[in-house]
Amino acid sequence: MNYAEIKYCDVANGPGVRTSLFVSGCSHHCPGCFNEIAWDFNYGKPFTQDTIDSIIESLKPDYIQGLTLLGGEPFEYSNQKGLLPLVRQEVLVHLLKKIRETYPQKDIWCFTGFLFDKDIIENMCKRWKETNELLSYIDVLVDGRFVEELKNLNLKFKGSENQRTILVNESLKSGNVILY
Repeated sequence: MNYAEIKYCDVANGPGVRTSLFVSGCSHHCPGCFNEIAWDFNYGKPFTQDTIDSIIESLKPDYIQGLTLLGGEPFEYSNQKGLLPLVRQEVLVHLLKKIRETYPQKDIWCFTGFLFDKDIIENMCKRWKETNELLSYIDVLVDGRFVEELKNLNLKFKGSENQRTILVNESLKSGNVILY
């Protein structure tokens, strides 16, 4: 997996000050996308153990509220695999698991063009174990493709009116989509 960028003091992609990881690769190709350059799966830099270490270190200050995953598309299958397992000296390292263990008080947000209930739960979770694991670490998911005709600059943490901000754990427990 490659990543397009890491923003270490981001205030636009979730509440508070955050570290935001922009993964590379997206098959949605939404017209009007703000990050079209990250559609290419080969764009940017390789996601390595050094990248993980840098992200973990960036979350250390108390004023950093959490991590945001966006892109590109974090839920592209190749990116799910890239975000979860990495081998380091025979030890399996998981970025999100490491964040949960190191900083249990920090939250994890994710932006995806896939729909939580229809695409992720009904399809991806049944096909790939990585999807279930990725979801288990995410607190809030902003779902739905960006639709240029529904663009609204007054929305908080989303670009178009069709997108939803979902509380993941609460939604998984209830079996219904619970909004933030």
